[in-house]
Amino acid sequence: MPVLKTHNIIKRFGKFTALDGVNIEVNKGEVYGFIGPNGAGKSTTIRVLLGILKASEGEAKIFGKDAWDDAVDIHKQIAYVPGDVNLWPNLTGGEVIDLFVKLRGSNNKSRREELIEKFDLDPSKKCRTYSKGNRQKVALVAAFSSDANLYILDEPTSGLDPLMEIVFQECVMATKAEGKSVLLSSHILSEVEKLCDKVGIIRQGTIIETGTLKELRHLTRTSILVETIQPITSLHEVKGVHEIEEKDQALSFQVDTEELGNVIKYVSQFEVVKLESSPAKLEDLFMRHYEGVEQTSHTGVGGVS
Repeated sequence: MPVLKTHNIIKRFGKFTALDGVNIEVNKGEVYGFIGPNGAGKSTTIRVLLGILKASEGEAKIFGKDAWDDAVDIHKQIAYVPGDVNLWPNLTGGEVIDLFVKLRGSNNKSRREELIEKFDLDPSKKCRTYSKGNRQKVALVAAFSSDANLYILDEPTSGLDPLMEIVFQECVMATKAEGKSVLLSSHILSEVEKLCDKVGIIRQGTIIETGTLKELRHLTRTSILVETIQPITSLHEVKGVHEIEEKDQALSFQVDTEELGNVIKYVSQFEVVKLESSPAKLEDLFMRHYEGVEQTSHTGVGGVS
């Protein structure tokens, strides 16, 4: 049974449809990357999963329980980190961490101390004095100190410096190694690529691609730079070749990954002296889906993200 599963989730705000048939499945010991730009529906989906919003239609289940009806029971086993953390201004960071950890029934003080040191956090300061990055650290330490079975992380590295992002990535990998599950909402594609087993891309409230990174690779393109003794002719007619550009004596172009073998075979007849290839990246797939999408009419409508 999946740890988390949604079936055709629809969420309407008046006449505006924020989510239109969202399907997500996260299994035990899996890190699921949930990606899309601001306004695509990531945070709205997460609010439905947390039982903060009730879906207009469809079903959301966590640990086999209904996300809305059984929210109290579900929250005993999940840890949540939002992208913009608000804390009690008069409590210290350490007091907030202790409060959250106790609420979940955990009492692993050595884990707490280890994470505070890793994230370079001063827990003795009042929360009102913390920067955005330090507020994120408090939430991350509290989440990873607790003994949860599912971690729902909504843009969790917002405000963190690159060094702390690496610490965060190490925490996610350690969590996965323990057999725990993670739903990671992010627009940082390199982060998703490093951490996630499976990816769902959401656009305008609809999941437009989903699968393992390996399954999605065939949809991305490989970048090629080739220099030959003889000029390459009719390259634009070869199946799977895109965006041909001349660079000094070389040609650069994109190739659909499934056509790579045929394209290399074609260019080799012109006597190759130099060949460079850059592997397909998740970013290429993401950008292809968002090419030409109007940013004004669909981004941030009614404050939904």
